Amino acid sequence: MKILIWGRGVIGTQYAWALENAGHTVEFYVREGRKAQYGSYVNLELWDTRKSKKDRIVKEKWDIVMHEELKEHHDYDLIFVSVNPEQISGVVKYLAPRVGNATVLFFSNFWQDPQLAVSPIPRNQIVYGFPGAGGGFEGNTLYGGFYKTVQFGTFESQPTKRDLEVRKLFSQAGFKIMVQKDLKSWLWNHFAFNAAMEAEVLKSGSFKKVISSREALDGVGRNLKEITPVLKARGSKLDPLTLVLSSLPPKAVGFIMTHVVFSPKSMAYALMVHNHFKVGHAVQEIITAARKYGIKVPRLYEVENLITEQ
Repeated sequence: MKILIWGRGVIGTQYAWALENAGHTVEFYVREGRKAQYGSYVNLELWDTRKSKKDRIVKEKWDIVMHEELKEHHDYDLIFVSVNPEQISGVVKYLAPRVGNATVLFFSNFWQDPQLAVSPIPRNQIVYGFPGAGGGFEGNTLYGGFYKTVQFGTFESQPTKRDLEVRKLFSQAGFKIMVQKDLKSWLWNHFAFNAAMEAEVLKSGSFKKVISSREALDGVGRNLKEITPVLKARGSKLDPLTLVLSSLPPKAVGFIMTHVVFSPKSMAYALMVHNHFKVGHAVQEIITAARKYGIKVPRLYEVENLITEQ
């Protein structure tokens, strides 16, 4: 399969490497000027949980192919899009007249209705999924990692031919496929958790500081408790993780995150240390929705003035 990765981002680059190693042709689309800026290779330092523990750490200089233009008459079978929620509208605007016959995989989070957000692209060419990966770039080195499981879902009554083809693509590359029956609610729950985390990052200044602070991780639990009514007002079902985290005392949430999720030797901790994602968008979107429904989120109000300073 010939695959185009949208941007040379943290998520896309890792899955591009995995898919190329599975025998596929992988290339990148980047904005004008970025090809020279990025250079012709990426230094990879990855945790690959598809492998045994002794072979899990990958260190490799990986040559990549980049293009600064996507022609209308291209021959890509799959266009892989994993971007921030606020970037989706710009991607769709550029991509819609150039999609050709390619399947477009949105491996991204959404706070809008996903189908409306990507509607200019033909519905029958779209596949929805979500990664299990993270990390960040330090110069030209990507410190990252991915879990074995990837999420997929559909808004059709049954998976389409393109859905099945993409799931098979990842399965044959060694990933375990998990299907979300209520994909929209699952994405919205994930977005809510991101907002709960981002609010603490706005206060402390970095993801590393948050995961190294029991007080900040307690705060993530308190934030999620405030956000949960917004999810319910939106008509979203609460997934098991949100139900558990929002029902536990915040100090219990902080304890679990400190000693289990983000223990210093864990992959999750290692990925967060290098996460330089610009925060604020998710918090602002939750605040806007809360005001619409008349729901008070005082902990998020406290950091709203910090969003424009990022």
